[in-house]
Amino acid sequence: MGIISIAKLTFISLAVSVTAGLFSISALASQPDAAQLAADVENKVIEWRRDLHQHPELSNREFRTSKVIENHLKSLGLEVQTGIAHTGVVAILKGGKPGPLIGLRADMDALPVTEVVNLAFASKVTDTYRGQTVGVMHACGHDTHVAMLMGVAESLVKVKSSLVGDVMFIFQPAEEGAPEGEEGGAELMLKQGLFAKRKPDQVFGMHVTSSLPTGVIGLRSGPAMASEDSFTINVTGKQTHGSRPWGGVDPIVASAQIINSVQTIISRQVDITKAPAVISFGAINGGIRSNIIPDKVELIGTIRTFDQDMRAAIKVKLADIATHAAKTLGASAETIIDPGYPVTVNNPELVTKMRPVIEAVVGSDMLIEPGLITGAEDFSYYALETPGMFFFLGVTPADQELSQVASNHSPAFYVDEKALKVGVHTMTQIALTALGAAK
Repeated sequence: MGIISIAKLTFISLAVSVTAGLFSISALASQPDAAQLAADVENKVIEWRRDLHQHPELSNREFRTSKVIENHLKSLGLEVQTGIAHTGVVAILKGGKPGPLIGLRADMDALPVTEVVNLAFASKVTDTYRGQTVGVMHACGHDTHVAMLMGVAESLVKVKSSLVGDVMFIFQPAEEGAPEGEEGGAELMLKQGLFAKRKPDQVFGMHVTSSLPTGVIGLRSGPAMASEDSFTINVTGKQTHGSRPWGGVDPIVASAQIINSVQTIISRQVDITKAPAVISFGAINGGIRSNIIPDKVELIGTIRTFDQDMRAAIKVKLADIATHAAKTLGASAETIIDPGYPVTVNNPELVTKMRPVIEAVVGSDMLIEPGLITGAEDFSYYALETPGMFFFLGVTPADQELSQVASNHSPAFYVDEKALKVGVHTMTQIALTALGAAK
């Protein structure tokens, strides 16, 4: 292609881009004022967040939280369903005119973490987790998610006559994982019929993060967060005295062989130019004395991928390597894989549509495209059912060094509440745009 052709193509692309931008700005100008709606509800959102933060509840135990949500949604005149996936709450807002259905989701559960942040509303709650008494804290910001979506619901109810379509508000329990022996979270909500009567045409979710400054939005098209699968490898040998290793089969040496060999899956057996992947061992349990070679060792770890086909292949390779590595030393290995969350994939068309909308809310310098995140999110289940978009909201004050702040899940996790109005504004504007709302 010659220079003239390239210049012509650049001009055409620029013209299309400008036209699209003008269209988006024009569309926003004709909608209800999302900024004012967010400002009107800001104080309530902060109050709700502080109350929820002071009264955190673990996964599948969000009884008080769900009641707070239920009471608020009923006060708005919404159709409310409770008890789905144990403590989940779902409400439907019917717009003024027939149209699509969109879903807006917030997760509700806290973590077994003892808070160390010096706040007037800091959590003092304790509970039992895996047989131990633990502190309970909203160390991942789910209290803010609930409060912001309650605010979005109130905002949209005020302008419901302008909505061309309906909104499903999804308040979901157990995003952090159901207790052992229980089901929960997004998967159970879907299993119990969340989308059975009417599936949303689009679904949106938002998550606060300390890795971004207050008010900055992180949005990535395509794979955004990794899948998560946990695994246990039970290695069996034959117990013997430590002074006579030839009298038995050493499962510790076999385990070391397995751990080393598994590293070749990522480095040598999958195409990492397609997508990155991670296999990590998190625990090795076996033996009790220096002079006894045990008969069993347990290995525990996690698999993270960004491609569903690669995810399936790695599971097969892991079990195959464990079996054969153990066998070469006379031991045996049983691999148990506990399927976790799928890859969180943002629908590219939806991201393309909503990116200029978010940019109009926060400004071009406050909207970034983050790198791939190896953490997992069960919002991914909704996005497997219908086009989904999941984005991040920064909550770290601008004067703090991001590399030094406490991460999500830390007992020192801190939220700058100035970000909450930005979150409500952004999600409200997304909903108005998705439903073609007009004044």
